[in-house]
This record gives sequence, C-alpha cells and structure tokens, in this order.
Amino acid sequence: MGPQRGELLRQELEISTFEDLLYHFPYRYFDRTKLTRIGDINSGTEYAQVAGTLININEEGTGRKKRLVATLYDDSGRIDLLWFQGAQWMAKNLKENERYIVFGKVSLYSGYYNIAHPEIELLNSETAAAGMQPVYSTTEKLKIKGITNRSFARLTAALFERLHAADIVEIFPDELLRRYKLCSRYAAFRWLHFPDTDEHERLARHRLKWEELFISQLMIARLRLQHTAQPGLRFEKVGDNFNDFFSKHLPFELTNAQKRVLREIRQDTGTGKQMNRLLQGDVGSGKTIVAVMSMLLALDNGYQACIMAPTEILAQQHFLGISALLADMGITVKLLTGNVKGKARKEILQELANGTLRIAVGTHALIEESVQFSNLGLAVIDEQHRFGVGQRARLWKKNDVPPHVLVMTATPIPRTLAMTLYGDLDVSNIDELPPGRKEIKTVHRRDAARAGVMEFVRKEVDKGRQAYIVYPLIEESEKMDYESLMAGYEQVKIWFNENKYRIAMVHGRQEVAERERNMQRFVKGEADVLVATTVIEVGVNVPNASVMVIESAERFGLSQMHQLRGRVGRGADQSYCVLLTGNKISDDSYKRIKIMESTTNGFKIAEHDLEMRGPGDMYGTKQSGVLKFRLADIVQDSAILDQTRVAAQALIAQDPGLTAPQHYGIRQMLLMQGRQSHWGKIS
Repeated sequence: MGPQRGELLRQELEISTFEDLLYHFPYRYFDRTKLTRIGDINSGTEYAQVAGTLININEEGTGRKKRLVATLYDDSGRIDLLWFQGAQWMAKNLKENERYIVFGKVSLYSGYYNIAHPEIELLNSETAAAGMQPVYSTTEKLKIKGITNRSFARLTAALFERLHAADIVEIFPDELLRRYKLCSRYAAFRWLHFPDTDEHERLARHRLKWEELFISQLMIARLRLQHTAQPGLRFEKVGDNFNDFFSKHLPFELTNAQKRVLREIRQDTGTGKQMNRLLQGDVGSGKTIVAVMSMLLALDNGYQACIMAPTEILAQQHFLGISALLADMGITVKLLTGNVKGKARKEILQELANGTLRIAVGTHALIEESVQFSNLGLAVIDEQHRFGVGQRARLWKKNDVPPHVLVMTATPIPRTLAMTLYGDLDVSNIDELPPGRKEIKTVHRRDAARAGVMEFVRKEVDKGRQAYIVYPLIEESEKMDYESLMAGYEQVKIWFNENKYRIAMVHGRQEVAERERNMQRFVKGEADVLVATTVIEVGVNVPNASVMVIESAERFGLSQMHQLRGRVGRGADQSYCVLLTGNKISDDSYKRIKIMESTTNGFKIAEHDLEMRGPGDMYGTKQSGVLKFRLADIVQDSAILDQTRVAAQALIAQDPGLTAPQHYGIRQMLLMQGRQSHWGKIS
C-alpha cells in the first residue's frame, strides 16, 4: 500500500503495522451459499444478500444533494441501490451489465424496495468460489480512496500468505489449551479472518475472547497478590470512641448488612495487611455511618482518618453530617476544600501535620502536596468512580505505611463489572435499607400531563414538604440546556406564586458562593422548591423533601435517574419521583422509564444499565483505557469471564511470578498489556 493511502489508514482506523491489520477483525461474513431471490424480499426482510446484473447507473441531483442510483435485477425481480455519499467514486467503479453480489438493509420507499449504501462486489469466479468471506469495518474517507471491504480482504489474505504458524506465537501452554478446549493462536487468527465453516469462526472467536479476558483477570489477580503482600497498619483494638458511639450516639439501630460490613472492615484492618475494600450501597442505605465507625476505629488505634468527596457540595454535606454525629463526643472534624483559604487553611494544615486534628473531610484539596498528615490510618473515598487512579494513589501515599482504603459508591456495580474493574478489591454490599424507610413511588408522565404534575407538587408543598425539579444539563448542548433551565425556572415561578412559595435555583454556572447559599436555603427549609441541574445528583440530604420531578427524563441514563430519585425518600413521609418526558420518546428511553417505574433496587438498575449501555458508557472506561477489549463483552461473555477468573487465580497460585518456561508467552503478553492500559485500581 502506498504512503498516502497508508497514512489515511493510520488516521482513520489506527492501522499502521501488520499486527494492527491482524487485529482488525471482520464484524460479519458474506456467505456465498446463502442468497435471497429479489422477488422473495418482503416487509419482513430486514437485511438481504442478493446477486444479479447491475443496470441504469445514474447520478442525480447537484452539489450536496447529489446521489447515485442503480438497479440490480435477477430472474425474480429488481431492487434499487442508492448512494448518498461517495457517489462520484462509486459511479467510476461500478460497471453496467456486470453481475454483482450485494448485501444491505432493505427499506421501502414509495412502494419499492431499495438498499442504501450496500456492500457490493463483482460476482466472478473468485468470489463465487468462496464460502464465507470477511466483511470489515471501513470509513467513507477510505472508501472514496478505494480502500473498500475487498481491499481489506486482499490485504489480510496477502498477510497470511507471508505468515506461518510459528509467526503467531502460542502464549498458552498445551495443558491449558487442552483443559479449556481452545484452538491454537494461529488457527484463531486465521479462522477469524477466513473461516471455512461456522464452527471455525465460533472456535476462533471463543479462543481470542478467552485470551483477552484471561489476561485482564491475570492482571487483577497479580494486583490482588500485591495488595495482600502490602504491609498495613494493624488496628489491634476496638476502643472507647467506637464503643461510646455505638452504645450512646447511634441515631438509629444498625441494619444486619451494616453490622456485617463493619465486621469485614474490623477483620481487614486487624490483619497487618493493607485493606482495600469497595463498599457498595444504594442511596440512603447508610454507608456514611459505616464510614464514621470505621474512622473511629482508626482513632481508637492512635491514627488519623479522612474522607474525600468529589464535589464541594458533597464534602460540605459529609462535614455537617459527621460533625453532628460526633458533636457530643468532643471529636473535632474540619473541612478542607479549595475554598478554605488564609488563616483557616493554615490552621488545618498545622493540625493535620502535628496530629491534633484527627478527622478531616475534604475534596481533592486533601491530596495536594501541602497537606501532610501526622499518621493517616484510614482514607475513605466517596463516589470513587469520579476520581482518577492517580488522585486516589496520591491520597494513600500520605503515610510511610499506606493507610487502609475504603472506597464507597452509591452507584452499585454489577458483579461482572466489579470482577473486571475492581477484582483487586474486596467488595462489601449494604443490600438493605434502614427500617422505617418507605419505598419511593415512581411514575411516568408525559408533557401533556404537566399541569397535573405541578398541581400534585403544590399539594405536597402545602403539606409542609419540599420538592426538587431537575433539568438536564449536557455538555454538548449546554447553551440550549441552560436556556431551557432558565425558561423552566420562569415557568415554575408561574406555577408557584412567589407571594406564597419560596423558590431557589442551583446550577453549575452560578458563582460557588451563590450556589452554596441557594442550596443551604433548601437544606434549612427556607425554600419550598429547588429548581436545579444534576449538580444535586449526589450528596444532598434533605429528609423533608418528598417529591423529585425529573424534567426531560428521556435524556437521562438509568443510574443518573436513580441517583436523583435517591435525593427523596430520606424521611418518614411517603416520597414520589415523577419522570416527566416529551409526548413522543424513543423505544430505548421508554425501556429505561419502565425499569425506573418497576424497581427502586440500585443493584437491579445497575444490571439493566450494563445490559443496555455497556461498561464503557456506564463508567467512562472507554476513555480511561480500561476494558478496551476488541472482541470480548463482559455482559455477553460472562460465562467466559467466570472461567478465566478461575484459571487466572489458579495460575497465580501455582506460579506467582510467571517464571516457569511454559508461562513465558503469558508473561510477555501481560507486560505488553500493562504498558497499554491504565488499570482501574486503587494502588
């Protein structure tokens, strides 16, 4: 391939080496043995592969509206083929009265069937002889320059003419191949590009998925080994602080789930090894109490503790909540954020350094170089998925012997994802809500019912309750969303007469001081209705708020809607969540709304979210370099994931350093993967 087209291939698909080409897998295959007669296409036909003679090749329209139209016919009928992009290039390369094989999505327009932008190839002796032919993803720019699916097939075929089995080195020992019935690595690559049968393609895909997931589980198993070998601080006793709080100051009786998690933390911190534990709990399940009691355990053993939150609002919320819980015990808690400056900041830094301040609550300000602890024993990280790996690492380097780490999330992670993202952590689940909590009633209403929704909210406010009305604010359409928010705020003022009702507004464009002031008005009960964007998604605790209205709910993801819903239902009153959507919404949006109506269980919602959106979209792992699997899918391939986890753990137990000669290939692959990924770990 010449330098110009080679550079284009690199820019468009990041293919610049033979290895890149080898890993550019087909996404489906032309099966030359399976053709549909054109006359048999009907309203139930979604995709069709047809063969026939091409006639009537014509360019229509001008400028941007230019398109290419051609007709394909066989002895049973005819179908139109359309190209709206690359029309000129296609016109030059298609030949009238030649036979072609065509594949694409069938559409019906004005009573006639057509296929837009079909995959099309000359039907000659070479293509007719092939059974399953690979179909590769490409781009319009590449097609215009003549790099079509057929070009990829020719390139890859030429590559395999040069390659021998020895060139694609087998990384697995024979014993592992036999035990898990895996084909060889060379066969897997060859068959995935050019399978002779469906079974070959299945075996090849299975082998390469197994390899991807095995290497990821091996990385996690080694991380876990490092953590268990990492010396840690030993919390030898449960002392006066913990016992006094438990017996005299607990605001409610602990649930069995909370007690179980505290036992797990007590056990971890007493081993002399560093604790790395992920605490999952639904909104309102009582994670903060567990965190407070864990911090008291650190204090009882002569250490400091801190809790780091991703936003000022959440840090402030934690500070107020923890201060109130410990006020009668004489334990000072201080808040350190970017807004704490001057004398107050200097005082906190001195007290942390000399050990007189035992508990600090803060944002990422806690990990700045200037913040030095005397003897940090426990670091709690809330809403951990909002922090980068480097940020978390800097926090637990605040002591010569790493402190114990407890990371918390109110966005439960499905088991399959937890095994892949956080397999190096021990996972605790708080899977029951405190007694007395009433389940939030969730309903879907369309825009046409808006008047009824606002009337319902007014009635709740008239009972002395408070309400949230939340608008979307998405980065790509921020200007429009901001205008919608402001228009919505004006509408709310019409629905809720300002002479009778008090309204506050909170959004990201406000000055921090104004935002905090408005937020505090709502927290203190000085505002009846809070109009907001998703800045209130996490950490706002107002037990008197009983209604959450989510405007344009069709634009929110499941986990975000669930987080927002968790802002209500925190008191003894019955609470409600109204999902307000446009009158017409997509099937996917409707499915999400129905899931929200059917359950308030965050773990179930997380499973649905993973199925619908995939792990990359849910947790930003596509951007972070984690879970960059070419073939594997941790939802669809959970059975393979389970198998590879067992195999990886067994291998590490048998050969921790992978120093045995038969494990050389695995070790090399692991080193290469480690350099390429930014693994989602605490250390």
